[in-house]
Amino acid sequence: MSACGGSGGTPCTRDDECPSNFCKADGTCGPAEVDAAVGGDADAPGDGPSGLCTPNHDGSITLAELPLVAGKMANFRVAQNATFDTAGSAAGGGMRRWDLAAQLANDTDTPLALSSPAGQWWAPAFPGASYAAVLSTGSDLLGVFKVEPAQVTLLGVVSPAAGAFRTELAYDPPVKILALPITPTATWTSTSTVSGTAQGAIVAYTEKYASLVDQVGTMKTPFGEFPVVRIATDLTRTSGFTTLLTKRQFAWTAECYGSVATVSSQDFETSAEFDDPAEVRRLAP
Repeated sequence: MSACGGSGGTPCTRDDECPSNFCKADGTCGPAEVDAAVGGDADAPGDGPSGLCTPNHDGSITLAELPLVAGKMANFRVAQNATFDTAGSAAGGGMRRWDLAAQLANDTDTPLALSSPAGQWWAPAFPGASYAAVLSTGSDLLGVFKVEPAQVTLLGVVSPAAGAFRTELAYDPPVKILALPITPTATWTSTSTVSGTAQGAIVAYTEKYASLVDQVGTMKTPFGEFPVVRIATDLTRTSGFTTLLTKRQFAWTAECYGSVATVSSQDFETSAEFDDPAEVRRLAP
């Protein structure tokens, strides 16, 4: 979700000069209002001092540089049906620049957490799960994910509570959400049969995910500015020969912080870049 902090506002030129191990693009240390990244505990493995994840800006994001551990949480500023041009602007050298620091229409601050499978009603159906997370603001459905050294997969989608109108969908095979390490121009795809119950009704359909690390640059959020790679993912849902849904999502991903911003398109978006997203999330203090 997002990396740990120290005292915000302290001048810096390097990440290791900050207690948070994050020197923002404006030359000040990042704040401490959010949880540590993977390895943020003093006795956990990592690539920085005392086990803290320290960005090395080597162009590759490894599992050790992603905060994908149950119990982590961060605050995100979320806007529905806002206006934002996903193309950004040219920054030279083939880089792009995106700015989501400003207030957007319908903005709300929302804490997002990675919850543990332990004790959850759906845990027996997904014995290898690492964590669960809310898939979109305005919906309480949870994605159930598994973290492995070379990939992060989506095992299923569930409702928070069991009962006659529960949602319990399993993906066969699991969807590859991330291929690790994340490097520029990397691509990966998954095609899965989705089956189970959705609000108590028995359903079955097919979903195809196609992902590409398509851009490199910087993303400015209310929390700070980050060097990022952008992951573009296209979802196509079908039943037989009928297309039920297409959707595109961009995820701007930074070392030690994971996805610092995501933008999801409207259903059946036809443009590669768009300025009328259905949902915009970005890391906030």
